Amino acid sequence: MVQTADAGAVPAELAGADVEISVQALFKSFGGQQVLRGIDLNFYCGEFVAIVGGSGCGKTVLLNHILGLEKPDQGRVLVVDHEQKHAPLVDLSTFEDEVELARIHTHWGVVFQKNALFSGTVLDNLALWLTEIKNLEEDAVAEIAKTVLAAVDLPTGAHFLGAEASSLSGGMAKRLAIARALSMDPVVLFYDEPTTGLDPTTAQQIHQLILDTHRAPSHLGTPITTIVITHDKDILTRLHPRTVMLHDGRVHFDGPFEAFHESTSEIIRPYFDLMPVLHGGAPGTLY
Repeated sequence: MVQTADAGAVPAELAGADVEISVQALFKSFGGQQVLRGIDLNFYCGEFVAIVGGSGCGKTVLLNHILGLEKPDQGRVLVVDHEQKHAPLVDLSTFEDEVELARIHTHWGVVFQKNALFSGTVLDNLALWLTEIKNLEEDAVAEIAKTVLAAVDLPTGAHFLGAEASSLSGGMAKRLAIARALSMDPVVLFYDEPTTGLDPTTAQQIHQLILDTHRAPSHLGTPITTIVITHDKDILTRLHPRTVMLHDGRVHFDGPFEAFHESTSEIIRPYFDLMPVLHGGAPGTLY
């Protein structure tokens, strides 16, 4: 049973908001191991959502389905297609090629757990998606690169643009990963463990950057929808997102952070107390 006072309801501050992503009765298994066991979730335009849960609970698999990187065994994921008139919800599983998925990704930005920076320079990392997905020319890419670097408080000069991405510190690499996501001028931003491995001061700076980015309007004039997968307790306590907890491949909790924090659930309480440990050194997992 989902632990929430009002399952499936639109948060009060988003009353009237449109659904941006709808996950419906999602099941997925790998090699006979059932990972997702019927996930039902709606994410609303302008919402800030944190997805939490122990290793192996299905967080990464859920994210991969939302991104269209996995096909469900059962169920479906509907996402808004901002390239079409009236921005309808479309079923990712019906897409026949990567061109259709790229149309959706044109309006999304993703910050991966280990940054997933490419070999090459800072500019190379900012340019790839802009040229491959948005088909922009060199001059336009250079202007966007300077804008997004400034937005994440990184240098914008030629020396930094030409620096090797592999030479950056952990905090600077994370900022570059966020700048790359922002370069897409996204309507939806996804973060996968954005502060793992960062020192507390840098992590706090990234928290503020995530919040500031969320509050900025998208290029369509609509609020940005932010979805964060995290073990970072401080993200929850500082930013107070809607909190979704997965457990054993199901949604165990869905509601305000305050209710999550105050829960006496035998599943939530031990996990919440262990979050700082998990955040500091949780091993990687497929799920």
